[in-house]
Amino acid sequence: MIHRSEYCDVTYCQDLNAVLVMWKKFCCGDDYRKPLLCALDIMRTHEGCQYVADTRQGFENDPADTAWVFDYFLPQAAQTDCKAIVFIIDHNNALKEELEGQATELRKHFAVHYCFGLDEAAAFLRGLRGINHA
Repeated sequence: MIHRSEYCDVTYCQDLNAVLVMWKKFCCGDDYRKPLLCALDIMRTHEGCQYVADTRQGFENDPADTAWVFDYFLPQAAQTDCKAIVFIIDHNNALKEELEGQATELRKHFAVHYCFGLDEAAAFLRGLRGINHA
C-alpha cells in the first residue's frame, strides 16, 4: 500500500504498470488531493504507468477539487508517460455526470476508458500495451 486513508487507497500494480486509486467515500480538500499527489509520484517513478480510478465506493465532484484537478493534476499527469485514464464504475453508472465533466478535459491528454471491474480494466491496459496474456 502506497497511500491508505479512510477515504482512498493508492497502490502500484506492477503487473499492469498502473497506479490504482480506490475511492472509499466522499472527501474533499487535502483528503482528496493527497491520494492524487501520491498517484502522480507513482506515475513519475514508473515509466509508462497508467492511471486507474475505482469510483464504485465513493466519488463526487467538489468544485474546488475539480478546479484543482484541471489546474494542477492534469498538467502534471500530462508530463508523465501516462496515456490512459481508466474509471471503474458501478453498473448503474451513478456518477455519470461527475465523470463526464472531468472526461472532457481528460481526453485532451489521455485515452479515457470506462469499465465495471478491475479484471476489465486489466484487460484494457494489457491490450493498450499489446499484451494478450493474463
